Amino acid sequence: MDHQDVELLAIGAGPANLALAVALEELEPDLAARTLVAEQHDDIVWQRGMLLPWSRSQVSFLKDLVTLRNPTSPYSFVNYLHSTGRLDEFINLGTFTPYRLEISGYLAWVARSLTKVRLQNGRRAVSVEPQRDESGAVDRWLVRFADGGTVSCATLVIGVGRDPHLPTEFAALPRERVVHSTEFLHRVGELDPQGEHRIVVVGGAQSAAEMLWSAHETFPRSKVTMVMRSIGLNGYESSKFTNELFYPSFVDKFNEAQPEARSQLLREMHRTNYAGLSPAMLDNLYNTMYLEKLTGAQRLSMITMAEVVDSALVDDEVVLTLLDRRTGERSELRCDRVMLGTGFDKRMPTLVRAMAAEVGQETFAVTRNYRLELPESVSARVYLQGVNEATHGIADSLISVLAIRAAEIVGDLVDNTVPVVAQRVTELFAEAPQPA
Repeated sequence: MDHQDVELLAIGAGPANLALAVALEELEPDLAARTLVAEQHDDIVWQRGMLLPWSRSQVSFLKDLVTLRNPTSPYSFVNYLHSTGRLDEFINLGTFTPYRLEISGYLAWVARSLTKVRLQNGRRAVSVEPQRDESGAVDRWLVRFADGGTVSCATLVIGVGRDPHLPTEFAALPRERVVHSTEFLHRVGELDPQGEHRIVVVGGAQSAAEMLWSAHETFPRSKVTMVMRSIGLNGYESSKFTNELFYPSFVDKFNEAQPEARSQLLREMHRTNYAGLSPAMLDNLYNTMYLEKLTGAQRLSMITMAEVVDSALVDDEVVLTLLDRRTGERSELRCDRVMLGTGFDKRMPTLVRAMAAEVGQETFAVTRNYRLELPESVSARVYLQGVNEATHGIADSLISVLAIRAAEIVGDLVDNTVPVVAQRVTELFAEAPQPA
């Protein structure tokens, strides 16, 4: 593609940047017309690697891209259902939590419905470089894409999510033997459905459990084993009192809290998002294990309080070395494939770190309105979406706050007098539990 000049470039067409695109169209249509959203994939799909046909969202459909900001917006999830002729059926379903497939369809519908913001698919950003004026100040960004094209912008919004966490304990294995949850659907399709596979799933949260259950059902002649650090699987903490911490209005309270209080909040809310399972999944797994033990045909098993400390490929077998956290003893577990429900890298995304290094920025600080604090010589702006959990709370990477956050970013874009206070974003909370 050729070179393009725009006012605002948003990298990634996930829920965060789609919410921003809608907010621009509704609040600042002139700026929307000078905005481009670049998506690396050829289509808009939510949670591509884990878009299992039976999987459900854990968030109310009312927390869509717009409703909390503008309940009358034509871009609402309810209007999507109406426009596709499924509103009656959804109401009759009697749930606040749609299937992921339907959320994904909603996001694709929003992307197709944009009238001013341009969206370009199949464009993977590979680097961000500062552009300097005659005085040497950085007033624009030059983004290079894998297709050879470039885009220059005054404002950059990065909404690509965090990089997958691939623990070093699995580095010795050939890549084809290791499957991260973000690539599960594609990679699992490479296996013979009738094969007698031995599959080990590492992790103890929802994604790991969904991979375990899907592998068990997809490969009826396989044996699947879950290895987790915890003492057993737990359900989500989902009381109505706890859920108030996911309100967009709670972002202010979290942002203003002392560092010790923030750390406590993140620790105590870990099970609301990262370390729990849905009740339906817990029942499925327990009932299945019970029946298999009853009939003597056990294919599903779990190893608790254990962690993988080493791995190797020996005679075409994956050999995992397990450390029993109760006894300190080591043992070997042999399999064909390892599936990782190990979450995401706690650091800023690679693209963000490389961009910051280009202007001599070694640490990361964002304002309350998500603008990255940069050296005084840089007037070009950068906003970060979905990676500010340390200063904006555990909901920062979730759909819950998108509608309001998009409006806050738009407000900051058009009114630089908005009072904001820079907050340090630590790369890694020392107190935060590691993925199971």
